[in-house]
Amino acid sequence: MNTTRPDIDLGNEVRDTITDFRGIAVAITNWLAGCQRVTVQPRGLHDGKPIESITFDAEQLEVLGPGLVSTIKAARPVLIGGPSIAPTRAPDPGVTR
Repeated sequence: MNTTRPDIDLGNEVRDTITDFRGIAVAITNWLAGCQRVTVQPRGLHDGKPIESITFDAEQLEVLGPGLVSTIKAARPVLIGGPSIAPTRAPDPGVTR
């Protein structure tokens, strides 16, 4: 049974429909048996420390919005390729030409 959720992307803000736990999807794992699990990291701190992330079955999650996806994509630099100078190597000292 394949139960993957193509609508959940890393960085999406999601909510567990059973517990109302909310946070950012930080990991998505696909298992051999066909199930998909999503690790959710909540925003905020508790006693000055990050709140522990929890993993849920993908079927019980609701996507609330893009969360960090649009922020991360916008912050990535655009890499432009092109010709470059080939690296050179100094000749071996024991070899004469």
